[in-house]
Amino acid sequence: MDIFSKQESKVRSYSNSFPVVFNKAKGCWLETNQGGRYLDFLAGAGSLNYGHNNPILKQSLLEYIEMDGITHGLDMHSSAKAGFLTALERYILSPRELNYKVQFTGPTGTNAVEAALKLARKVTGRSSIVAFTNGFHGCTAGALAATGNQHHRQGAGMSLNNVTRIPFEGYADIDGLKLFETMLADNSAGMDKPAAVLLETVQGEGGLNVASNEWLQRLSLICKQNDILLIVDDIQAGCGRTGTFFSFEPSGIKPDMVTLSKSIGGYGLPMAVVLLKPELDIWQPGEHNGTFRGNNHAFVTAAKALEVYWSDNQFETHITQCSEAVSAVIERCIKRHPKLFVQQKGRGMMIGVECVNGDLSSEIAKVCFDNGMVIETAGPNDEVVKFFCPLTITKSELEQGLSIFENAVELVVEKHFKKAS
Repeated sequence: MDIFSKQESKVRSYSNSFPVVFNKAKGCWLETNQGGRYLDFLAGAGSLNYGHNNPILKQSLLEYIEMDGITHGLDMHSSAKAGFLTALERYILSPRELNYKVQFTGPTGTNAVEAALKLARKVTGRSSIVAFTNGFHGCTAGALAATGNQHHRQGAGMSLNNVTRIPFEGYADIDGLKLFETMLADNSAGMDKPAAVLLETVQGEGGLNVASNEWLQRLSLICKQNDILLIVDDIQAGCGRTGTFFSFEPSGIKPDMVTLSKSIGGYGLPMAVVLLKPELDIWQPGEHNGTFRGNNHAFVTAAKALEVYWSDNQFETHITQCSEAVSAVIERCIKRHPKLFVQQKGRGMMIGVECVNGDLSSEIAKVCFDNGMVIETAGPNDEVVKFFCPLTITKSELEQGLSIFENAVELVVEKHFKKAS
């Protein structure tokens, strides 16, 4: 462990909560260099929806490497890229009647967000962006300007401009969309007409806040009526995490742009894309580029993941069943300890429980780790315990993880009860 404290920057964060050295992983299990095993209910913050070292995806990648397939190719054509684009069209876009072109950006979510914002400004000729309270979109300047969290914003060291913040659904009992409409119609409201609205339909880092279908439909209509582009950040909520491939599917809306990263690569390999309506594709060649925007290894595993998990509805059914199991445990804990838990949060397998404060949720997460499970917290004050296991988890593994969580809750409650008495 000394090498990390000696050589690695203090900016590291997850390792502070989970102070062990991991060296192997398979499915939803992590293994340390000392042989300890942990259930992974973090899944790379949503980057491992198909699990660690998924054997089907691994085999396709190994075969590709063995044949000396292209690894790095800038944005040149490759058979791996063709395979991914074909799979995306066949298994995702066409069945959902979505007509998007695909822009490959640098392989991180924040780069996809930057590209989407940049394109929105180029298309409309306007500079302002509307974002929402508790949203999280990345830590580069443009994405960070649209992010609400002060801890991250303060790291910028400069003014974060050109973003107007609107209350998300349910925020402080304010009708944010009514406010938005009123400000758009009022020439003295002081809000420049935005190029785009950027949002997560389920706010991951912000505390698993869910936008209802009706709210999303209202927002989409406002954008259309006012010639404002709608960008959905599906970096964390996409690729099945909320129960459908895209988080916005149940609402029936069709965003102008969608950003994807994390699990889009299938295997945990870096990859990010912007899906954009064809009429918005006014880029000049190379106008937004990046050395690593063509991760061919990720193309291979991404294509295989789409083929295996999204060619029918079996995977979605499995996600729904898992969500119901987690929800039942959360509701049981709330009923048993109504003074400690506020409510269930999230949707699908982007789900969690809100505690009365961040100290309680953090202590529960720590006890879970002490008993063999990696799980994190979310929300403005880290008050939400966030269940983010791989979507490929088996029923028995899920039950094991939920048992660890329930036992952790009781241990923490007992400890606090003894202190109070």
